[in-house]
Amino acid sequence: MFALTGLKNKRPIPMKKEVTIKYFALLKEQANKDAETLQTLASTAQDLFIELSKQYPFSLTSEQVRVAINEEFKPMNTPLMPGDCVVFIPPVAGG
Repeated sequence: MFALTGLKNKRPIPMKKEVTIKYFALLKEQANKDAETLQTLASTAQDLFIELSKQYPFSLTSEQVRVAINEEFKPMNTPLMPGDCVVFIPPVAGG
């Protein structure tokens, strides 16, 4: 989402959007929380994960997790919209 500048040849100014993030498994442990709502300039789920990785000591990269947005699995390059609920899902080990 962008604000209009009203001037020719000017790039739109990115606007912050509020999103909810839910953490599970390893990411929950590393963020030390199970959910949060925050304001972000991230335009995609991958951008958001990278932003969060600067705040929390995540040991996984964006290529190692899957993302669900509003309860649907999506590609990491999916654009974020205000009010989205984003869940980053780490790989699951099992036996």
